[in-house]
Amino acid sequence: MSGHSKWNNIKQKKAKGDAARSKVFTKIGREIAVAVKAGGSDPATNSTLYSIIQKARLNNMPNDNITRSIKKASGELGEVNYESILYEGYGVGGSAVIVDCLTDNKNRTAGDVRSFITKHGGSLGTTNCVSFMFDRKGVIVAERQSGQEEDTIFELAIDAGADDVQIEDEAFIMYTSPTNLNTVVKNLEAGGVTLVSAQVDWIPQNTIVLSDEQLPKFLRMIDALEEDDDVQNVYHNVELPDEDEE
Repeated sequence: MSGHSKWNNIKQKKAKGDAARSKVFTKIGREIAVAVKAGGSDPATNSTLYSIIQKARLNNMPNDNITRSIKKASGELGEVNYESILYEGYGVGGSAVIVDCLTDNKNRTAGDVRSFITKHGGSLGTTNCVSFMFDRKGVIVAERQSGQEEDTIFELAIDAGADDVQIEDEAFIMYTSPTNLNTVVKNLEAGGVTLVSAQVDWIPQNTIVLSDEQLPKFLRMIDALEEDDDVQNVYHNVELPDEDEE
């Protein structure tokens, strides 16, 4: 999806208020649990955990919540086991959809994801059926501040290690390799850039345009998937109009 849609998505989530923030915190908590199980509870030696903690802070997740999630995953506050699963499929109009999940019940999640997709005119596919049409990239978003010069931010981002910068009216969208994301974030923050989000996303190589009849059904499918607690992120290759961007 475009950088502009990424920024609009962030704004929409902010506007949804406390309920949406609570759901985001729950999902980040699951990411922390998986990261701790895989690489330990010390962000200094677990780069994945470090990245998720940054994401949590950029989403204004309280430090107490972050600490509690780490302790819970470490077994100090009970046993937690989540599995990362990636589902791929098709929405209306031949659109490509990737659904990134963390779940403690694969059968439940698979059934729910399949139901959401088929109910809205799509179909669940097999592994790699659409992911080859996407690139895996680190995506960093900085809200544009008054008086910031485009050339200055562009040069700072490139010097920080970003591969590309997309300049929007309200934000700067910076792209990196997944392995370089944490380094670029540290360099940008050291350079005084205030970040809004930073994470690894699936970016479509090309986008498609749906008809006026297909688009509402597609958006309802995305909303249904994103409301599910097991779904961490939904990626797609649909070009969305400004007022409805995902």
